[in-house]
Amino acid sequence: LSRHNGWIGHISGATQSFRRIKTLRNGKRVPASTAARLFPSGKNSDCKKQTASATISQRLGKPLDLPDKPSENDPAMKFKPAFLNFAFVSLLFVSAQVAGHERNLQVRHPILIPDVLGYHLLKCDFHIHTVFSDGQVWPDVRVEEAWREGLDVIAITDHVEYQPHAADVPTKHGRSTEIARELGTRLSLPVISGLEVTREMPPGHLNAIFLTDPPALEQENWRDALAEAVRQGAFIFWNHPGWTGQQPDGVARWYPEHDEILQKGWLHGIEVANDRDYYPEAHRWCLEKGLTMLSNSDIHAPIDQAFRPREGDYRPLTLVLARDRTPEAVHEALREHRTVVLAAGRLIGEERFVIPIFQTSVSILYPDITVPRRGGTFIQIENRSDIPYELQVSCTDPDLAVSPTLRLEPRAVSRLSIRRRNREIEGERPLRLKITATNVLVAPEQPLETTVELRVSLPQE
Repeated sequence: LSRHNGWIGHISGATQSFRRIKTLRNGKRVPASTAARLFPSGKNSDCKKQTASATISQRLGKPLDLPDKPSENDPAMKFKPAFLNFAFVSLLFVSAQVAGHERNLQVRHPILIPDVLGYHLLKCDFHIHTVFSDGQVWPDVRVEEAWREGLDVIAITDHVEYQPHAADVPTKHGRSTEIARELGTRLSLPVISGLEVTREMPPGHLNAIFLTDPPALEQENWRDALAEAVRQGAFIFWNHPGWTGQQPDGVARWYPEHDEILQKGWLHGIEVANDRDYYPEAHRWCLEKGLTMLSNSDIHAPIDQAFRPREGDYRPLTLVLARDRTPEAVHEALREHRTVVLAAGRLIGEERFVIPIFQTSVSILYPDITVPRRGGTFIQIENRSDIPYELQVSCTDPDLAVSPTLRLEPRAVSRLSIRRRNREIEGERPLRLKITATNVLVAPEQPLETTVELRVSLPQE
């Protein structure tokens, strides 16, 4: 709103200036009545004019003669056509900016990642704060942000114990979800009820989502809080295990308390990525212990102060492979570990999920390639998703060479150079390309590797 009001202020000022300048368009003074209307200066404007004239006369040491009509040689009159055109064009530009800003408020920009394996691939953020704990925005603003960015499901997870706004916003656990759901229902964007159990390490901070009675989690002992969440059927995950606020060196550590809650069935997942941090230890634990991988923003400020989704800088997202778009289907998918992490330009998850996402998103446009003797040609590769892929490419044929690296831009076709090493060869042959997607991780420090089969013609020109 402040930005919107600022634009209106610019328009108002530009309009007034344009009107005032136009009164001198023909080098004539406007009538006194018009001047009084356009240039109001109070009841004593004549007195002020005379006083100012007398002051200038005293400083010059001679009377000041003000002409009734501006001279044609007056320098101020020589620039008027160009200045008037500039002012008019500027006014139109500012008006267009305001109109565009208003339109953007009503536009959703879907995040393009294809559905795979017969599931809906939902873009979710399960760690979000509002003014009902230590966030900076009202709950329904979180729904607006998520809807415009193309998210499908969110969870409001304000802190249970940490309430820095309690003097201004009453502590009422679950109320932020109720407020957000009113708009979420109208926009068909489910809002899941959650809270963040906020304790020292160990066990650290844990989110409980799909709660039915949020106030009941306000317990003195953290074990009692988690037990209550389990009683309500909540899905519980460990937040930012390597957060420097609790682990100064940024390294996540597993404590006996985590063994305890895992054995009791009180721990179902871990944030592999939080905000802009990736925790390889958490990634490994999820694979070893059968826990669900999650990636969330943990946003406190307005979202556009932290991320720029229209520039490809998306908030961290948990991609959920759900049977449908309901909260119940999301809950079932989380329990069955059907998730993939999308964070900081990286796709992270189990091979059974990331391989179908990559192969469905990326394809060779023309798999039959003719490579001339001289100059080489190109292999055109289409990326039908909003995820950029960083590729390392190698060729198994010793007679051919390809570019070693390639970036597949989102929603675009990129080209890979291919040429002959041996110009004397001819005929047709199969070609296998070995591709490593360096920003797709199936395990810590283990990128996705795949192959592509092509058919190459080598004419003897």
